[in-house]
Amino acid sequence: MAEKKPVKITETVLRDAHQSLIATRMTTEQMLPIIDKMDKVGYHSVECWGGATFDACLRFLKEDPWERLRKLRDGFKNTKLQMLFRGQNILGYRHYADDVVEYFVQKSIANGIDIIRIFDALNDPRNLKTAIDATKKEGGHVQAAMSYTTGPVFGNEYFANYAKTLEEMGADSICIKDMAGLLKPYDAYDLVKAIKSKVKIPVQLHTHYTAGLASMTALKAVEAGVDVIDTAISPMAMGTSQPPTEPLVATFAGTPFDTGLDLKELDVISKYFTTLREKYLASGLLDPKVMKVNVNALLYQVPGGMLSNLVSQLKQANMLDKLDAVLEEVPRVREDAGYPPLVTPTSQIVGTQAVYNVIMGERYKTVTKEFKGLVKGEYGKTPAPIKPAFVKKIIGDEQQITYRPADKLQPELDSLRKKAAQYIEKDEDVLSYALFEQVATKFFESRKMKEMAADTAKYYVNIHEIK
Repeated sequence: MAEKKPVKITETVLRDAHQSLIATRMTTEQMLPIIDKMDKVGYHSVECWGGATFDACLRFLKEDPWERLRKLRDGFKNTKLQMLFRGQNILGYRHYADDVVEYFVQKSIANGIDIIRIFDALNDPRNLKTAIDATKKEGGHVQAAMSYTTGPVFGNEYFANYAKTLEEMGADSICIKDMAGLLKPYDAYDLVKAIKSKVKIPVQLHTHYTAGLASMTALKAVEAGVDVIDTAISPMAMGTSQPPTEPLVATFAGTPFDTGLDLKELDVISKYFTTLREKYLASGLLDPKVMKVNVNALLYQVPGGMLSNLVSQLKQANMLDKLDAVLEEVPRVREDAGYPPLVTPTSQIVGTQAVYNVIMGERYKTVTKEFKGLVKGEYGKTPAPIKPAFVKKIIGDEQQITYRPADKLQPELDSLRKKAAQYIEKDEDVLSYALFEQVATKFFESRKMKEMAADTAKYYVNIHEIK
């Protein structure tokens, strides 16, 4: 009989599943009724914060993301909570000074996060160091993630060596972050074997169902020795989301990889999210299109979120008929720019430049500020060197940056506190302001108005009682 090696499950329904399917619009109110049941399942962890949830809470849901985290922490008494963290970008879209990164990590752990999955869009380890060190200092679990992609410079040796570097930097576990669903089953088997031969720490797999491969990929990864897999409860799985939890739990039942999770308990959770899913479909929030298998992910390496952004940009320009041309242009722009993995923010940078190249009718006739920054090195070191002639074409006589971009950033926290003084009610407010100044300001102003209205109502109630 084979040695038992139970695979562990990270449930993504409270973060990446709804981020991928309904643009991160699940509210805290919709989450809270089911967390008691989720807490009893025995998940390795529940991914519930970070990524786009922070921005969406403030911008669209008019919620305090910190308050959401505290409520989830109160509800999940037995389950580790996990978040996604964009290295030096934190949860925003630019590099922040080290003191902001450190403070954000501190407050994330203080408010309830156990595991921080830290990645960099360029796989530049320098952009992970501050976040890794801060997480270690605060007693959190560092899960260092590799942005998976394919191309001439990427192979099993590249990722295995990168995993070793991350382990040496202090990672407690490694995540293969396959954000576009590109990792094929047998490739996953070989990749996990290669990484496992280099590192002693646990390895986790995160993938997306976009290209229809994810469940098979998870199966082969587990057979190769992966320790944890990301899944989503079935009503919020597949399409651009993760592989469904229940079929994989059933697949491994009675094998050496048995998860130990109870399908009856998962069914209760499934029924709850089925009701929500029907509401999302009825309102139009969940578009059936995102539930379809999209082989373009394999052909063009375009993640689901990036594809929807390209469609939106072309619609605005009244040039949706150019979509195929843009999709064909994306790999060419990516090659020119040193083969960056296509994940936030590089997916948006490369995609937007590809759109400009097509609609202008001439490649690089118009160059975005962000693409120029990518070529210059403002986001870090690209996986492959960019050809000098192309660098010259894009940035002219400006010098490429060879140092860690954040090294030139002055501490920001004190100045941010002064700038946001009129809005700050809680310590964490300065971080919301730091990441999304305009959006956070509107949220703070709205919060103040609600507080004033509540105080007024309370006053009149008290007056009435006195009378």
